Amino acid sequence: MAASVDPLVVGRVIGDVVDMFVPTVSMSVYYGPKHVTNGCDIKPSMAISPPKIHITGHSDELYTLVMTDPDAPSPSEPSMREWVHWIVVDIPGGTNPTKGKEILPYVGPRPPVGIHRYIMVLFQQKAPLGLVEQPPSRANFSTRLFAGHLDLGLPVATIYFNAQKEPANRRR
Repeated sequence: MAASVDPLVVGRVIGDVVDMFVPTVSMSVYYGPKHVTNGCDIKPSMAISPPKIHITGHSDELYTLVMTDPDAPSPSEPSMREWVHWIVVDIPGGTNPTKGKEILPYVGPRPPVGIHRYIMVLFQQKAPLGLVEQPPSRANFSTRLFAGHLDLGLPVATIYFNAQKEPANRRR
């Protein structure tokens, strides 16, 4: 059973990053033992390495995963919206991103100020994408334009979490 989009509306993920869609695929995301649910808090130190993600679906279906931060550099002035953290294409259904082609290597959350949303958007591909050019910059990326350029349509699953800068360790 795919998830409800209600938390995505409340968290302004629908609107800021993607348009309204109906989830048709389940995607589970874990940072270590922590299961990521919409709107949960993840410490940046827990998210240095890529999360473990499992996607449902059939092995003859291919998916694209995009992870972005629409709140860069700060939620009150997101002048770099969206900052793209990860892009993987040609992920077979029923597997995980390690089985796909990484277009842009994973970079973990590093919010400089405020609480940032980190959004993982999954699209179902109509065909293998093969060679996809890296975005020229991680800043000012648009998930909508990227999806339009590759004819991906609307998302089939989306999960987001919040993260904020961790206090520096005080050494005495």
